[in-house]
Amino acid sequence: MADTKSGRYASSSAAIFPLVQGPENLECKNFQEYLRTRQTPETLEKFYHYPPICLAVFRELPEIARQFVIRILFIDQPVPQAVVSSWGAQRFAKEQAEATSCLTALNVWRVTAIPGGLAAWELSPTFKKGVRQALMGGGKPWPMTNTLDKDSKPRDIPFLDSYAMSRWRCVLHYMVGTGARNSTSDAEAISPDAVRILLHANLMKRDERDGITITRQGFQFLLLDTRAQVWHFMLQYLETCEDRGIALPECLSMLFQLSFATLGRDYSSEGMNNQMLTFLQHLREFGLVYQRKRKECRFYPTRLALNVTNKDAATATTAADEERMQERGYIVVETNYRVYAYTDSQLQVAVLGLFTELLYRFPNLVVGVLTRDAVRQALRGGITAEQIVSYLEQYAHPNMKLVESAIQSKSCLPPTVVDQIKLWEMERNRFTYTEGVVYNQFLSQNDFVTLRDYAQSINMLVWQNERTRTMVVQKNGHDDVKRYWKKYSKSGG
Repeated sequence: MADTKSGRYASSSAAIFPLVQGPENLECKNFQEYLRTRQTPETLEKFYHYPPICLAVFRELPEIARQFVIRILFIDQPVPQAVVSSWGAQRFAKEQAEATSCLTALNVWRVTAIPGGLAAWELSPTFKKGVRQALMGGGKPWPMTNTLDKDSKPRDIPFLDSYAMSRWRCVLHYMVGTGARNSTSDAEAISPDAVRILLHANLMKRDERDGITITRQGFQFLLLDTRAQVWHFMLQYLETCEDRGIALPECLSMLFQLSFATLGRDYSSEGMNNQMLTFLQHLREFGLVYQRKRKECRFYPTRLALNVTNKDAATATTAADEERMQERGYIVVETNYRVYAYTDSQLQVAVLGLFTELLYRFPNLVVGVLTRDAVRQALRGGITAEQIVSYLEQYAHPNMKLVESAIQSKSCLPPTVVDQIKLWEMERNRFTYTEGVVYNQFLSQNDFVTLRDYAQSINMLVWQNERTRTMVVQKNGHDDVKRYWKKYSKSGG
């Protein structure tokens, strides 16, 4: 900043930059948040032309909101807001307000006026028609409902579960660097489309020295459960589908049709347009559907597709699922911070290595230790102490859970270990990250004191050093301080 008339300079090096770069966290949106934050009312209206999307939106609504929709679904005139408010007891006023806000944000209903000047609610005609068709039938048949001849080699549920998880694990192995990134084997390699989605989602990044590497958001992604991983991955796919020439509403509609399907039943792809056939192939690569050959008209939705949009997905009950549930409990944590993982899975070992120092590796056992450096490295990568503790609890050995129930503990992990992990995180959280602007190189002490006092008076001063004539102002207060300095300079100080 300078006053060329007076020749007075208070060179402030006024470049705006964050003093310390805080880690970016993985933003995992559910379906409702995705619609409310990413889509405009016009786009929502386009979505509601597809009954499967309408049914999915209805299913995800809060319970009171669903009651409101059902009660006015077959009423062909607006309903006064006072009448809708009277449907619930006064003690549930907060829940009613949340339901009303949700329905408005999703463009499910809108405010309208009725004779007499009263405000009323009216369901979106498009949404109303879509929900009616989904619940009662009518309209165009869904593409997947075409009849098929009996499959000569039907696939059972255990096979579909095994296939889906093997395909999905390929993506996870690729992320942690244990997958065959240059492999030509269909059983191990992932498609270029999957790689592009990982890059777009910032789960991985291109590095000039190391090639494609995992990011801090990728670390957090690995700690999510499988359903949350697949849903986040598909959201990133939906953001890029129009760049591939595939219509977003059609993709979302088909994804929900799959979520309403029956596990173990085959469906037909006849009648699908080229865009949807391309989308089906992408789902096949990600493990959401099984199809013997690309050109075959028969496919089977897998459990990944059925559960991807269902936040309350039921616990698996098949024999294969029971085996996986038993496999999940493979970690033993001792009070001396030693961690024993009874597994031969490269993926599980790689994830464990994100926040532990691995010491020994045996055919079916890995030994590590939770150290300050290892945990702090994970914290720098964006993983939180709560995520580390949650992961260790989720995959704790059954014997640890027996001890937990015997002593009636809140956690199956040793309390000293849990507390120490959280203390290591608190060490990092002692600092407050503030974006600011540095002012320095003042020509006189009086100039520095004047500007510092003004910044302090408007509560925008972050830090100051009178000896070096340096101060830091909050980023959002930079314009005010700059204007004050120009006015001060023109007045001759």
